Amino acid sequence: MSLKKPLTLRRRRRLLLGVPPGTLPELAQAPKPRVRVLAYGPRNFEEKELDNIGLIREFKEHWPVVRVNVDGLGDTALIQQLGEMFNLHALSLEDVLTLNQRPKVEQYNEYLFMVLRMMEPGDTSDTEQIGLFTGEGFVLTFQEHVGDCFEPVRKRIRESKGRLRTAGADYLSYSLLDAIVDSYFPQFDSFSERLEQLEDEILFRPTTESAAKLHHLKQELSTLRRIIWPSREAVNALLRGSGPFLSDVTRVYLRDCYDHLIEISDMIDTFRDLTTSLLDVYLSSVSNRMNEIMKVLTIISTVFIPLTFVAGVYGMNFSYDSSPYNMPELHSRWGYPTVVLVMTLIAALELLLFWRKGWIGGSGVIRKPRKRRRRRGDPAQSPTTMESTAASVGNKGEPR
Repeated sequence: MSLKKPLTLRRRRRLLLGVPPGTLPELAQAPKPRVRVLAYGPRNFEEKELDNIGLIREFKEHWPVVRVNVDGLGDTALIQQLGEMFNLHALSLEDVLTLNQRPKVEQYNEYLFMVLRMMEPGDTSDTEQIGLFTGEGFVLTFQEHVGDCFEPVRKRIRESKGRLRTAGADYLSYSLLDAIVDSYFPQFDSFSERLEQLEDEILFRPTTESAAKLHHLKQELSTLRRIIWPSREAVNALLRGSGPFLSDVTRVYLRDCYDHLIEISDMIDTFRDLTTSLLDVYLSSVSNRMNEIMKVLTIISTVFIPLTFVAGVYGMNFSYDSSPYNMPELHSRWGYPTVVLVMTLIAALELLLFWRKGWIGGSGVIRKPRKRRRRRGDPAQSPTTMESTAASVGNKGEPR
């Protein structure tokens, strides 16, 4: 089975040293932006992809809530125009275009700015940065490319399910945040399945590939931990804040999102402990396997040591004609079969001894302990007698 690509954060694109704060970087390799608008009210909604971003002003004038989504960061001039249209600070736009930002929340006079990371849709372990602006009657989001986890939110707006169509922009912002948090749970289900498979592999057939998989999984968990913990701090800051862009009703719903982040944090810690334990099990399994191999080789060597001695003695070829003490079996008819039989018996006796010791073929023979015979005159140690004997040992430490 091929190794799965570990979950990683994209390499951060930094500005050159000495550039003034608020300077927007050029992301030449990023896809060109696609601007989509979803405006709605209690009775109706309108959804459209725009070629002219100047039409956004008309949506803001006619609809209570306007959600503008920008897919792609390859046009810095267009992003700067959107910033001027929504009165966004240059530092916020710089954070949008500087990828791999730490999740955070910043409050400005006219809007609330959040940097978040979501799991990319599909069978992938990559994460994508989301810049989310919440203001009076609008929610503006910037994504790295097309594809997100917000389709359930859009479906609820189209079908007028829940309280999205009757709530304000702050509730829409919460719904997007909740969808981002929910996008992590399928990844943790995948972690659980992979850990179960690795546990079986490591216990029964440990290989170097299993160790590599375990290492990749641990890297992914470390990456998720660097995402989840700042996200917890950001949501906690929203709960404790008192800005005008989040109502008290929406803050109550944020508690559920905060609980989900705590649950994910606990799952990360649990999975990291499991990976550490599995790594220890892998090292122990490899060590035990090496010990078994060394034991087999040692047993084979030990069996052949006396056989080698016997063969060496009879390989000296001292002539019996020179002295009656020199190898009398050389001229015997059954000398060679006798020596072979003796060597076989020696090997068999050694193997039997090793088996009785438990060195091969199991844990050896467990012998029952012998019962100690009671001599005449020894009193029977009944429980009552032992208790009285123990009680008779006073503070002096000797029987009365």
